[in-house]
Amino acid sequence: MSATAGQADGIKSLVDRLGVEPGMVVMEMGYDDDVDEDLRDALIDRCGELVDEDTDEVVDVALLWWRDGDGDLVDILVDALSPLADDGVVWLLTPKSGRDGHVEPSEITESAPTAGLQQTSSISAGTDWAAVKLVAPRSAKKQR
Repeated sequence: MSATAGQADGIKSLVDRLGVEPGMVVMEMGYDDDVDEDLRDALIDRCGELVDEDTDEVVDVALLWWRDGDGDLVDILVDALSPLADDGVVWLLTPKSGRDGHVEPSEITESAPTAGLQQTSSISAGTDWAAVKLVAPRSAKKQR
């Protein structure tokens, strides 16, 4: 197996770990020239085009690229919730430690509950990015 094939398999399995299935609507926020294009391409291969934050669609997954200095994390998380389905998830992708724009984990830990979300897991999302899964608490889902 070539290194390229192995990398492609790694990206595909990352899409699996993100829980993205064919037919899901994935909204992307915070796109810039530093995002992981291989991950984006794999997501597009899996579910079709990614929609942006101006979408009128209900989305299954909100994919949020976030860097230190991008503004107020709570505000962006609240914005990500607006089109999110009741059982939808937010994947917050931040630069890994030592990379430009690294976000301290404490900022996520403090911001998520303020936005009405709870952190459930975190994974490595490639060479430069870490991903944190955020969901609405069960009690909040019943009230929506």
